[in-house]
Amino acid sequence: MDVVSKIVELANDERAWLAAAIGTGVLVYLTYLLVHPYPAYGAGLYLKIASEISAHGYGLPARIPLYTKDGVPFGYPPLMYYVSAILMDVTGVGPITLSRFLPGLVTILYLVPFYYLAHEVLDSTPRAGFATLVLAVTPPILQWHLSAGGVVRAPAFLFVVTGAYTGIRMFKTGERKWLLASAILFGLTVLTHPVYTVFFGTTYLVMFVSFSRTPRGLLYGATVVAGGLAISSPWWLQIVAIHGVSIFTAASGTHTGIGGGTHRLLKQFVYPLDMRWPIVFYIGSFAGAAYLVAKRRFFLPIWMLTGAYMLGKVRFQFPAGAMMVAILVFEVIIPRIQQWTKKTRYSRSVPLAVVIAITILVTSVGISFAGSGLHSHLGSTTQPSFVDDDDMAAMEWVQQSTASDSDFLVLGDSAEWFPLMTDRAILVGPWGVEWEGHNHYRHQLGLYKRMSRCPSKTCLTKKMISNDVDPDYVYVPKGHYTVRGVDEYQKPWMREHLVGSDRYKLVYENEGAMVFRVQEPMEPTEIPEDGPQPV
Repeated sequence: MDVVSKIVELANDERAWLAAAIGTGVLVYLTYLLVHPYPAYGAGLYLKIASEISAHGYGLPARIPLYTKDGVPFGYPPLMYYVSAILMDVTGVGPITLSRFLPGLVTILYLVPFYYLAHEVLDSTPRAGFATLVLAVTPPILQWHLSAGGVVRAPAFLFVVTGAYTGIRMFKTGERKWLLASAILFGLTVLTHPVYTVFFGTTYLVMFVSFSRTPRGLLYGATVVAGGLAISSPWWLQIVAIHGVSIFTAASGTHTGIGGGTHRLLKQFVYPLDMRWPIVFYIGSFAGAAYLVAKRRFFLPIWMLTGAYMLGKVRFQFPAGAMMVAILVFEVIIPRIQQWTKKTRYSRSVPLAVVIAITILVTSVGISFAGSGLHSHLGSTTQPSFVDDDDMAAMEWVQQSTASDSDFLVLGDSAEWFPLMTDRAILVGPWGVEWEGHNHYRHQLGLYKRMSRCPSKTCLTKKMISNDVDPDYVYVPKGHYTVRGVDEYQKPWMREHLVGSDRYKLVYENEGAMVFRVQEPMEPTEIPEDGPQPV
């Protein structure tokens, strides 16, 4: 058997493709760990919830303290908070370590059910394997699942992908054996994350329309929904008993909401084309969708459109998008290049060469993204960590050296971790406030961003007074920091003006952070202007 024939045989080997995809996922994970001594983004609130569950004897708390003055209502689906609490209690692992390692393990795990889902949709081992490899390195998928918040989001995605496989088998075959598994997976998704619950539901709706527009298909879908709601009822019934149904309606419109008109379409399908290197994933997905629409094969384009449009999150484009990239490669690009080279000695090696070249391209982008080697997140570094060694040292000082009832104003994204790591309250921050409704959430989010980006002491003081924010201490980052994941750089005169003020007293400082105690409150008319600011 010659080398080409052997490669062709391997190309149809399911184990080889799974190994390649999983190996790529492992490489991405190891790169992320190597570059990130602290996890990307934040999971402070998530793990504070886990610690509160543990402190309540594994019962559900009514509120989560320290995130704003009075804390925030607890309405989150609790499954992964229970898992996190158990892992931390049993193993002794800390929240930083858990949120650094656990998400990446799940991002590798969900590649397995995705492969079988892709195989069911594409009916081809090479196409399914390539789609799985693409998913393993897709930046919008990695951004939300590999990072710290992946302690919740990555398992939710695992349940959705696995549920999509059992769902498509259920709708295609009509076999009842898939009903129970689908209902359980929907229930697990409901118990994990509300946004992924909606994605699960839209996925099943598209599958019903595409594969089983029959009374039986409708009955099966309704049974899955009823079963999932029954499985998750111990949680949502208790939340309704404590807070009322309004807590869910209050939260539903805070982030991107469901649907969104023309602006939503632009945000999902036009604006991402300005994302530099990750653009290759969008172009491949959109081109594959156009090809399928021309061929009147609508399932994947509709799944991509509904997932992204309904939820307003680009990551929900790519379960379908990765498969459409595979279709584009195997049905358009490879045949076209083979046609160009059919009279040359290279024609037989074209499929392998194309797959290797595209694999190298997308894997390089994915690994660079995971390793914070790209600048594509609104022009900022990808996968930023919200805290570093200086933040951790400053937070340790806060915990040891300030009164337990002290209130803090924390500038920058380290605020997300601050209550968990210090056991002190932050007065301004959007985390968890969505459960109090749209207006409260937008107010806290806007105030947090404006104050964190204040270029001067005068700006900061005016905003504190005008918004009735009266902290005992102000935590100020030095040098580089982030606000909502976007790079910011502290103005060089900020320290000088704060130190020179009678209102603020510097009580702690290291290379990356400063802590100021706020002196007697100052009336708005007493606010002095800052001194000259270097250009």
